[in-house]
Amino acid sequence: MKEIEDLMEKAKRFLRSAEILFHDGDYDSCVSRCYYAMFFMTEAVLFFKGVRASSHKGIIRLFGEHFVKTNIFKEEMGKALTRAYDLRQKGDYSTGFVVAEKEAKKNLERAKSFVTEVENYLKN
Repeated sequence: MKEIEDLMEKAKRFLRSAEILFHDGDYDSCVSRCYYAMFFMTEAVLFFKGVRASSHKGIIRLFGEHFVKTNIFKEEMGKALTRAYDLRQKGDYSTGFVVAEKEAKKNLERAKSFVTEVENYLKN
């Protein structure tokens, strides 16, 4: 489906942006792009299942209901998506909060894994 392919491509593009931002030392922006890479992959997999949500929290909740609780994906993937959302919120909106390099790196690794796992699921 074209919409799923478009969402997957956008996720990969945002993940590449996250890597560039990480290497540039912009950790707040890195975690934001990581979250959105995961978000777009989540939208793609929900769309594949015929499910839609109108908010970020709704997307996260539906991913948990349809994919984590049903053991399609491990619980850690649901937790990684929630952590990425929380970190993005802090990095984008909190004043005086700066994402540390170590935290950004860990988030980037989780995002890469998340995107890969969802992509593999969608291709099979």
